[in-house]
Amino acid sequence: MEELIIAGKKYKSRLILGTGKYKDFKQTADAIHKAEVDIVTVAVRRVNITNTKEPMLVDFLDPKKITYLPNTAGCFNSEEALRTLRLARDAGGWNLVKLEVLADKETLYPNMLETLVALKVLKKEKFEVMVYCSDDPLLCKQLEDLGAAAIMPLGSLIGSGQGIQNKLNISIIKKNAKVPVIVDAGIGCASDASIAMELGCDGVLINTAVAEAKDPILMAEAMKFAVVAGRKSFLAGRMLKKNIANPSSPVNGLIS
Repeated sequence: MEELIIAGKKYKSRLILGTGKYKDFKQTADAIHKAEVDIVTVAVRRVNITNTKEPMLVDFLDPKKITYLPNTAGCFNSEEALRTLRLARDAGGWNLVKLEVLADKETLYPNMLETLVALKVLKKEKFEVMVYCSDDPLLCKQLEDLGAAAIMPLGSLIGSGQGIQNKLNISIIKKNAKVPVIVDAGIGCASDASIAMELGCDGVLINTAVAEAKDPILMAEAMKFAVVAGRKSFLAGRMLKKNIANPSSPVNGLIS
């Protein structure tokens, strides 16, 4: 399968996994290794990245082998998001980041006005920014025009497992985009991931569906195969839908 390119860097896997909600760092690492991903997201405000006396994710996942994608989970305005990502760059030298500005604690829906404000500043400060956003095609185009490295529309609410609720909008976003489109949030099972890829999306970001599965390691592997299968299905080109039956076997030369 062809490589995914984000901000000029190539990645073999089109699956991105989050690192939250697992029972411990070992399980996190086991799932990520089983999925064979190249990028993992790290919530800077919730993960220890500086106190060496406490367990650290880097002890289990080598940042020289896997790309850490710091994100602003838990931020509800542009000021919090900017401060968080500046801290991430100072602490770990990370320049590729995920911007996530939330509107409220109940829906965790993106606050797009604050997101646009933060993106403008981050681009001036030379960050490469992947952006969690609503599935509004016009707003997604605005993000791209402002320099987003990747557009990350939600499939459904974060952690809901509801799958992709608006396939049409996701398709329009992908059709209009010249940067990678990665479905972020709402994936609940492997078939959801495949659907995202069959819509033409460039990748899928998943956390809860793996971390809260009864067997996170097995689910991580399932998601790996689902993303590959969905991508191959998209590239192969599906058959046309028909309103009538069409026999699979030839009808000419039948024995009467």
